Amino acid sequence: MDLVTSPVLRQRMHEAVADGRRDVVLDLSGVLFCDSSGVGVLITGRRLIRSCQGRLRLILPGQGADGGSSRPGETGIGGGSHVNRVLGALGVRRLFDVYPDVDAAVDDEATPLPA
Repeated sequence: MDLVTSPVLRQRMHEAVADGRRDVVLDLSGVLFCDSSGVGVLITGRRLIRSCQGRLRLILPGQGADGGSSRPGETGIGGGSHVNRVLGALGVRRLFDVYPDVDAAVDDEATPLPA
């Protein structure tokens, strides 16, 4: 998610809300790179969906697309989900409901992963 691809995600989130969707799940498990424009789209999308009384849920697995672990103290090729690391480094990870997989994200009984 970068300067080139972020506008596509922004447009799709706006279209989803315009179509009446209030709960949106974004599977970011395969995202290998996220810059500030990608983070901006996530924050703006969260704000948009919340303004419609909806909920944005992110899928950020413990294993990143590069095979690294996101567990503290463990080292892997990439150290886990890149998006999760970026959100954490910027101090905005706590803003999002994060789940390890699609099944958990769509289960209304599931508890989000801790920030």
